[in-house]
Amino acid sequence: MSDLILLGVIGAPHGIRGEVRIKAFTGDPLAIAEYGPLTDRKGRSFTIAEIRPAKEVVVARIKGVATREAAEALNGVELFVSRDKLPEAEDEDEFLQADLLGCSVVGPDGVVLGTVSTVENYGAGDLLDIATPDGRSVLMPFTKAYAPRIDIAARRIEAEPPLGLFEPEPENDKR
Repeated sequence: MSDLILLGVIGAPHGIRGEVRIKAFTGDPLAIAEYGPLTDRKGRSFTIAEIRPAKEVVVARIKGVATREAAEALNGVELFVSRDKLPEAEDEDEFLQADLLGCSVVGPDGVVLGTVSTVENYGAGDLLDIATPDGRSVLMPFTKAYAPRIDIAARRIEAEPPLGLFEPEPENDKR
């Protein structure tokens, strides 16, 4: 498990005075500003001076960024915080996406279905992107019904996936 946790990604500039859009991965998007300085993969530090909500992102002013050009240069920068700055989970069913990555997904019969490669969310809830042993990628809803038992320490998710979800698609007849 990594010591750095991804909290957001800087997107396009907003306006001409150096503000940026940030896609925040925190429960409350505005909370990304509460963790103090954030860092990128290169170790550069970023402090959010002001923040406000927007439709699907937050708009922020980052200390030291005052022009549109400077904001454009940050497009795509991932913002991390040290794991020790995160509060303890209040709910036993609350997980960090980073902790789910690499977990084995095991079916009801004990057979390994695959390994979690990413966690996606397209607006209707989290989906586990599971790399199967035969090289396919399967998206499974990350809900209590489909992933009833999770053991982060053992790096294991016991799954009860929908019938047929992990079945390979039939080859099309080529006539």
